[in-house]
Amino acid sequence: MIPSLHGTDHIGFTVPDLDEAEEFLVEILGAEHVYTLGGKRADDDWMERQLGVHPRSTIREVRFYRLANGSNYELFEYEAADGQAAQPRNSDIGGHHLALYVDDMDAAVDYLRARGVEVMGEPVASAQAAAGQRWVYFRAPWGMQFELVSYPEGKAYERDAETVLWHPKHPAQ
Repeated sequence: MIPSLHGTDHIGFTVPDLDEAEEFLVEILGAEHVYTLGGKRADDDWMERQLGVHPRSTIREVRFYRLANGSNYELFEYEAADGQAAQPRNSDIGGHHLALYVDDMDAAVDYLRARGVEVMGEPVASAQAAAGQRWVYFRAPWGMQFELVSYPEGKAYERDAETVLWHPKHPAQ
């Protein structure tokens, strides 16, 4: 294990429009904007060496948010010198989603739909070790996938587990 590791500090992702992303995070998800950093451009290989992007790419701005009782989010807006790839699907290498816990799945889905957020299908009841959980995906305006998960009575695996997954409703456990 990495010496002195405590856990996740933040999740960073790139968006095409920081103002649009902020509206979604603050108005729809209820995140709180914490601070903003100015842009970054380098005339050497710093961007490639430190961030793995084209050396002439520019970070226009970076914004940090806190969401409820979970991780912090770091949002980047880049001017990519070599263009930008399409949003990866879950099945692509590097595909991803952010899952958010809610107590009331139906109320949360109704809330998203009433605000014009694309909800992908209907909530699904999990089985096997995850029995007791329901989940559904939804998309941010820029296409990134999020997921709502709910298991207010717990998941089946927890009955016999020595270690349980961290739960945002009970962060100290």
